[in-house]
Amino acid sequence: MSLLSQFHSIQSLRDALQAKKISATELAIDALQAAQAYPDNALFLHIDQDLTLQQAQAADQSLAANTAGPLTGIPIAHKDLFATQGWRTTASSRMLQDYISPFDATVVGQLRQAGTVSLGKLSCDEFAMGSGNENSAFGAVQNPWDPTRVPGGSSGGSAAAVAAGLVLGATGTDTGGSVRQPAAYCGVSGIKPTYGTVSRYGIIAYASSLDQAGPLARNAQDLVPLLDTMSGFDPQDSTSLETCNGAPNTQGRIQASYQAAQSRFQAAGAQPLKGLRIGVPKEFFNQGLAADVGAAIEAALQAFQALGAQRVDISLPLTRLAIPAYYVIAPAEASSNLSRYDGVRYGHRAAQYTDLADMTRRSRSEGFGEEVRRRILVGTYVLSHGYYDAYYLQAQRVRRMIADDFNRALTHDCDVIMGPVTPSVARRIGDNRQDPIADWLSDIYTLGVSLAGLPGMSIPCGFGGDTQQLPIGLQIVGHYFDEGRLLAIADRYQQATDWHQRTPENI
Repeated sequence: MSLLSQFHSIQSLRDALQAKKISATELAIDALQAAQAYPDNALFLHIDQDLTLQQAQAADQSLAANTAGPLTGIPIAHKDLFATQGWRTTASSRMLQDYISPFDATVVGQLRQAGTVSLGKLSCDEFAMGSGNENSAFGAVQNPWDPTRVPGGSSGGSAAAVAAGLVLGATGTDTGGSVRQPAAYCGVSGIKPTYGTVSRYGIIAYASSLDQAGPLARNAQDLVPLLDTMSGFDPQDSTSLETCNGAPNTQGRIQASYQAAQSRFQAAGAQPLKGLRIGVPKEFFNQGLAADVGAAIEAALQAFQALGAQRVDISLPLTRLAIPAYYVIAPAEASSNLSRYDGVRYGHRAAQYTDLADMTRRSRSEGFGEEVRRRILVGTYVLSHGYYDAYYLQAQRVRRMIADDFNRALTHDCDVIMGPVTPSVARRIGDNRQDPIADWLSDIYTLGVSLAGLPGMSIPCGFGGDTQQLPIGLQIVGHYFDEGRLLAIADRYQQATDWHQRTPENI
């Protein structure tokens, strides 16, 4: 049993570190050994023991000087979409196979300054394009609950590492559900904040108007210090927000909002969520939803009602259009963002070519995987002359209408929206290899939230599948800048249930 497996939350580990029951260096050495011995060789793409121990020793110095923060000495790992000094940054692609960034992404720097200890870089779908973590150029990641199943994507490596107990937190990015969906498949908690509240600087771009970083952890309470540290205005990111509902976008905003909501809930007594209106979209409970997932979501909603919340039936009529809108907008932005990989300045360059155009063509064909090439071609097509108005512009109009639907519901009908994260439990590795559109359809419940730029999260709420051993996630969506209250609501549910405490066998 590893040292880290003895601690079930960041707070419990923080208490042990401050009480000098364990040192950050001892913990880091043990965590490195566990990560290197983990049977899924595709999970970690780069581990550097010297870099990790340097951070652990710095954490011990802060602990000894009594200057430690809430995350000092906490083992984490980063999705391989975040630029990191020292560790390779590959986006799980052969295009960037040996690339080492000269700088840290803002999120990486913020977490490092907070005292976290990084174990290295975690696998993801190539350039964040995928829903199963099978599109990595370096192998498919396995779900810790069942090695024959996918962990979800694109942040599947991050979710799997947390579920396997190798780290207490991990960074992810969510473009169309890529934090929430793997969190659901792996039985952990994850949150996508409001677009613009967390810096995108140093995150390898997929779709710039949709990409947003978010953390994954065992429970909602652990997400609070992680997201609070990651948040804040960044002048290096042109999409970063300076204010959130008139208040400065600074570290401490999430923590203050969370604590304020917790205080209100505690004052409410036996029914802490009394007065909370939960909107349940009828479009989320259609024929495409598996019976086991639907039953788990219904049980979770009843648990919230027992805590005092009121269930309200609502409608999000444009839910069915989220998939076509997203899969026009995201590939279009991807075709623009990935055009920089031409074999000239950095990235993979073909060994043999005849001229500049041939070099670019061969370099991209060799460096990009099949799914990335597919989305680039789709994006290039919808942006081409004669199709821009018919596809891209129309998709942007639909995006605005989808956001209006959410805004209308959250302003007039309910305080939060709840429903499933995915239509089914995690599929088997390779199931959709011949039908990539099936993977796109699995994002039906998460895409609208991303298109609207709203905060959304996933928390464990049950199990399903043939063996009843595959996790199911509950999605909670709030209004803009409502992350702190979402986390407090999720925490109240987790105080009344134990789904988040369950771990895979042999973990």
